[in-house]
Formats: sequence, C-alpha cells, structure tokens
Amino acid sequence: IRPPRDGGIRYRGLTQDVHVLPLDYEIEYICRGNRVIVGPNVRKCLPNGTWTDLTQRILQCPRVWTSLENGRVSQWPLGPPVEGTVLQYSCLPGFILVGRNSTHCNKLGKWDSPKPVCHCKKKLYIGALFPMSGGWPGGQACLPSAQMALDLVNKRTDILPEYELELIHYDSMCDPGEATKLLYDLLYTEPIKIVLMPGCSSVSTLVAEAARMWNLIVLSYGSSSPALSNRQRFPTFFRTHPSATLHNPTRVQLFQKWKWTKIATIQQTTEVFTSTLDDLEARTKEAGIEISVRQSFLTDPAPAVKNLKRQDARIIVGLFYETEARKVFCEVYKEKLYGKKYVWFLIGWYADNWFKIKDPSINCTVEQMTEAVEGHVTTEIVMLNPETVRGASNLTSQEFLNQLMSKLGGKNPEETGGFQEAPLAYDAVWALALALNKTVGPLKAKGRRLEDFNYNNQDITAEIYRALNTSSFEGVSGHVVFDAQGSRMAWTLIEQLQGPDPPADQTVVIEEFRFLSQKLFVSVSVFAGLGILLGIVCLTFNIYNSNVRYIQNSQPYLNNMTAVGCMMALAAVFPLGLDGHHVHRKQFPVVCQFRLWLLGLGFSLAYGSMFTKIWWVHTVFTKKDDKKEKRKHLEPWKLYATVGVLLVIDVLSLMIWQIVDPLHITVEGREAPKGDLDVLIQPLLEHCSSDKMNTWLGVVYGYKGLLLLLGIFLAYETKSISTEKINDHRAVGMAIYNVSVLCMITAPVTMILSSQQDASFAFASLAIVFSVYITLVVLFVPKMRRLITRGEWQSDTQETVKTQGSSTNNNDEEKSRQLERENKELQKIIQEVQDQLCYTVGIGSVMVYSRVRISYVIQ
Repeated sequence: IRPPRDGGIRYRGLTQDVHVLPLDYEIEYICRGNRVIVGPNVRKCLPNGTWTDLTQRILQCPRVWTSLENGRVSQWPLGPPVEGTVLQYSCLPGFILVGRNSTHCNKLGKWDSPKPVCHCKKKLYIGALFPMSGGWPGGQACLPSAQMALDLVNKRTDILPEYELELIHYDSMCDPGEATKLLYDLLYTEPIKIVLMPGCSSVSTLVAEAARMWNLIVLSYGSSSPALSNRQRFPTFFRTHPSATLHNPTRVQLFQKWKWTKIATIQQTTEVFTSTLDDLEARTKEAGIEISVRQSFLTDPAPAVKNLKRQDARIIVGLFYETEARKVFCEVYKEKLYGKKYVWFLIGWYADNWFKIKDPSINCTVEQMTEAVEGHVTTEIVMLNPETVRGASNLTSQEFLNQLMSKLGGKNPEETGGFQEAPLAYDAVWALALALNKTVGPLKAKGRRLEDFNYNNQDITAEIYRALNTSSFEGVSGHVVFDAQGSRMAWTLIEQLQGPDPPADQTVVIEEFRFLSQKLFVSVSVFAGLGILLGIVCLTFNIYNSNVRYIQNSQPYLNNMTAVGCMMALAAVFPLGLDGHHVHRKQFPVVCQFRLWLLGLGFSLAYGSMFTKIWWVHTVFTKKDDKKEKRKHLEPWKLYATVGVLLVIDVLSLMIWQIVDPLHITVEGREAPKGDLDVLIQPLLEHCSSDKMNTWLGVVYGYKGLLLLLGIFLAYETKSISTEKINDHRAVGMAIYNVSVLCMITAPVTMILSSQQDASFAFASLAIVFSVYITLVVLFVPKMRRLITRGEWQSDTQETVKTQGSSTNNNDEEKSRQLERENKELQKIIQEVQDQLCYTVGIGSVMVYSRVRISYVIQ
C-alpha cells in the first residue's frame, strides 16, 4: 500500500505498532493542502488478505441538488458530489425552506433526501405607533429595539416558519389627537394589521378603546396608566410595561419603613397620573398615612410648587412626564424645596441624567438642576434582566444592549428617549411572535390560518388572546408573564441619590415652655420686698403720729390707704413672676386671680386716696366764693366715701369679669426659627387670659385711663393753691404725675412685649416698684423730715410743750385768717365805690382812703 502523491494514509484506531492488520480494517487516504481525493478515499482489508480495488468506478450524486432557487447551498467537502459529500440549504429572507435543510451523498451516487424548495413567506403586519417626540419620546430607542426583535424572529425557523412579521409604524408624538388620525390611517389602508402596538398611556387608551370594534389585539410596550387595567373597557389590551400602580405598594412600604405618616403629592393633569394617585391615596389611607397636600398642574407647575412650600410638605410624590419634570425641579430650586429635609419620589423611567438635558422651557442651569434633584427616590420596574440568562431570543441582557447601541449608531443613551424601555419593546415583539406561533396549531386544526385574519374574524383574535394570556418566557427585561388584566408582572427597582438616613415627613416641632429668668425674678422680688418694708415703715409712722397736727392736716387715714394700696401693688409683683416653673398648671388660675385682685385693689386704694385729695382741693378752691365758703368745712367721711366708691367700682367690675369670663391659663406658641432642619424648637409661654380678654382690658384700661388723665388735670389746676386742711396736696399732685406717666407707658408696652416673658415682666414689675417708691417717698419722707427737724413728735414727755406750741400756732393762724377776711371785705367796698363814682378825682380820693384804711388795718 502506497500513499498518493502529495498525500498520506491514516490508520484508524491503532494504538501500537502492528505487523498484521485485522480483517475489515479500513485505511483512509488524505491529501495535503487544497488537494482533493479523486475516487474512493477508504480501502478495506478483505478476507483473502487483499484490499478493495482502487480501480472500481466512482459514482457521483446529481449536481442539481447543489443549487437552490431563492436560497443558498453550502457543500462539504468541496469538489465533485461523491460519497460523503454533505449539502446544507437555507432560504433568502422572506422565503421559507420546505424540506430537509441538509442531505448526504451515498456510495450509490444518490442523495439521502429529496431536494428542498424555498417558498415565499406569508407576511403578517403589525401597526405600531412610536412617539419620536412629545412628552415621552420613547420611540427613539424602542423602535430600533423592536426592529431588532423582528429581524431575529424572522430568521428563526422554529418560530412562525411560514410567516414574516413586518412593522408599519408612525410617530404619534405622544399626542392622542395625532394618534387618532394615525389610527384611522392604519385601519382603513391596506394591508390588514393583525396586532396594534402603541406607546404612551394617553395614546394607548385611545387605541385600546377603539381596537375592540375591529377585533384587534393591542400590545403596548410603554403604557403605565392604571386605567388600562380595566378589562371591561379594554378587553383586548396587553402590555409589557406594568401598571403605574405596581409601584404604590412599594412606596407605601417605604413610607412605613421610614415611619412617615404624612406625605404630599404633585401631579400633571393626565389620566395616567390621576388614576395612579387615586390608587396611592386609597393604599395610604389603609396604611394610616395622610396625604396632607395634593397639588396638580397642566403646564405651569410654579403655583403648585409654591403651595407645597407653604404647606411645609416634606415627603413629596411627583407624577409627571420627563419634560414637565424639568419644569417642576426648576421651580423646586427657586423655592428651595430641596435639601436634607425633603424627599422626592419620582418615576424611574426617565432618561438617565434627564435633569441635565438642555430644555429651552426652563431658565435653570445644569448645576442648579443637579442640586435640586439631589436625594430624590425613584421606583420603577426592573426593565433589564440583572442576571446573565439567555432567554427566548438567545441573547443575554448585556448582549442586547451592545446590539442596541450598535443600531443606534453611537447616540448618547442618556439623550435618547425610551432607552430604558427598549427592553420592554424588544420583549413585546417576542411575546407577540411566540403567541402567534402558538396559535398556528389550534388554527390549523380548525381549518384556519393566520393569513385568513380580518377585522370581522373573532376566532383568530380569540386564539391570539389565549396565547398571549398564557405567555411565559424569559426575555431581556426579565420573566415575561401577564396578569388577568393583561398587565406585566415584574419586580420593582428602588434607587436613591442620598445617604442612608431618611428625613422626617414633616418639621418635627418640639414644644418647650419658656419660663421667666429666675435671676430677674429674684432681683425684682428683692426690690418689691424692700418696697413693702418701706410701706410698713411709712404706715407705722403715719399711725404713730396721727395726733400730730401737721399729720392730721394731711388726712392721715387717706395716707394710710395709700400706703396699704402701695404694699398690695408691690405684693402683686410676686404672682406676676410665678409661672409653670413654680406652680402646676392646675394651680395657675389661682395665681392669675392673685395678680388681678392685688394689682386692681392696690391701684384703687393707692391712687384713689390721692385722687380724692386732689379732687377735694380742686372742688373747694376753684369754685365761686359763695359755694366755696360752704365747702371749706372739710368732712372726712366724704373723702372716705369717695375712695370707697372707687374701690366698689373696681370690686364690682372685677367680680363681673371673673364670673362671666374667668381667667385661665393660655399657652402661646412663639414662632420657631426657620432653617434647613428636621427638628424645630417651638417656644411656649403661659399667660393669664380669658375668652374676651381684649374687651375686659379695654374696659379696665379705659376707666383707669380716664382717672389718670383727670388726676393729671386736677393736679395741674391746684398746683398754686395752698390750704391747711390738706397740706400735702402738692406732693400728692407730684405723685399723681409720676404714677400716671408710668402707667400710661407701661400698659401698651407690656401688651406689645407679651410674647417676651422676661421683658414683659421686667417692664411691668419695675413700673409698679418705681411708682410705689416715688409715691411713698413723695408723700411720707417730707413729713418724717419735718417732724424730725422741728421736733414735733407725739409723746407723753413732750405733750405740754406741744400743747403750748400748738396753742401759739393756733392763735397765729386765727389772726392770719381774720386779716384775710377783712382784706376781702375792703376789696368789695372799693369795687362798689369805683362803680358809683364818675370822676377821676373822686375815684382817686376813694383810692387814697382805701389805701390808708388798709394800711391801718394791717398795722
């Protein structure tokens, strides 16, 4: 045996050197390079010890099998089709192979299978609406993705082998009005469409509602409106994009996880977002979560965002399209509705870095938009399978993305609308193809075919519906399966641009009572205590020396009332400084009563006694002479009665006040400081108040104010009058001036400073202290000084001396009064003479006479 030229012999199965080959052992001739064996390439060892003859006739198979009309043939090995030659058949796009796709040439020179034939495929048309622009330009990436799926399906011989799917598509601009016109064109122009594929919820709503009239299945790749889950309204609708309500249970779980009980919402006024929000509101209500603010807008979100800020919204769910989202967050930046204390929940199907896309409708920079969206949370279905799994298309999710990027021609995915939804469009085509493939057998059993479909044929539509309803396969977006409403069931993906610590759902206000400064209270109390001590000294002095004539002429009982009133007013300083730091809230109304009664009665006694003195002096010495003589005899009981009337008026008014509208504790909340904080301290102040506090204060202040003004007037009118019956009325007038001025300043100022506990207490209490000190010093210190310097003390050892001194003083005073009476009588006579005389000489004589007479009398 010799090897052929430029070739060799292959011994099959020999593992060791042998000298004798077994019976039926075969050897194979091989050629080197591109040379081809001509003739049998295998020889066999025969029983007679020889090999099969090389000179036997070589049989070739018919060459007609090596070509295929409308198809391709691949041969191996190359050369004449002899025994061992293999042919592989495939058809051109649009054609289907009928017969085996391979055949072998045997040693008899025959092919082992009939020659196949390429028949033209029957086309099935899909009417699609892809939004290439508008509120959601998802068709920019979804259309290439769908075409990728169609190309792969049409190449598969195991899926719809006799059919070719073809896409007829238009740009709906995500506008229902434009979609209406396009739908009319799809339905009323040839060829017949077996399925409709819209995008955008508003367009899908229109298409799905009309499709039932044409017995058409609608399969959407980009519609999330919850309204589309209504099987009665949309009986033939399916979608690979889940309902937007699928995110609501996830959102509610997040609210509960982070212990939020109060949220706010803002939505674009469209059906998809309104129905989504209605579902969210129902779920939050079941979970005990309150939607405190619900805002909506059509085109301008500025008023809605301002209302969210005004209502202190902290956790905000935003539902709007991507183009409107940029408008919203431009306003969010302007209103400072972002930061650590705010969380925005947005839709996750926006393009990556959607907030960086240039938009002429907003006037915010990329930096400002980036700052505003920081910390937002998105909830969205898992649109790309995270696992490396080969599904129905025999592609992994990453391989799909690579092919899509290649088909997009290098476009930036972040600026390509619908890039995230592209896997859904891809799987939507595969779901349709697999469902149509599943209907071929049942339809064939009924004598029907898919190409027999028309808009009046309900049987084929029903078979497609059943096939889609039972779909279940692995796609590039994950496991594809539909629920009873035709919506995709999927996982939810949660993403956030912030750290792990969630903010509060509202400004947490911690109420903190503000109490009076203890240092201030102690300091003022010391002054008040010293004032009460001074009052006791003055009262003791006045009582002890009440028999001294100088003291008697100052109406000591009225002065005693003044001293007692001053001490009561000073005693009111102590309850004025008591608050929740010292007493329980239940006892606080008692403290309020002490404040009111001590200050009211103290003022009535102190000021009333001084007012009575000055009023009596004015009444006696500013009236006509005939009435003045009648009133010169002072009756003390009238003075006491006047003070009593003023006191009774106060007592009655205070009693009526406390019976009709008693004082009670009122807690006033001061404005808390603002800042980018989750917790604010709310200062609270305790006040004594009643339901009609302003009315009662108006009555009391009006009455007391009139007394003060009248006292000032009377003091001014009597400043030049001198009388012995009340010898200290000028000092009383001085005290009235000071008390009136301090009271008129203190009353309005304390009302203004009522929310500042320290300032209000300091102003009111120091006004009381100064008024009392001035009154006591002005009224009593001069008397003490006179009695000390002149030695007019009332005691047993000095009684005789005082009596003599008193008698001498009384005689001098009597003579003085007698001279005053005579002078007044002479003045009357002079006046009468002047009226009777007409001549100047007579008048002069009388005047001389009068002067001489007056001089004589005085001497």
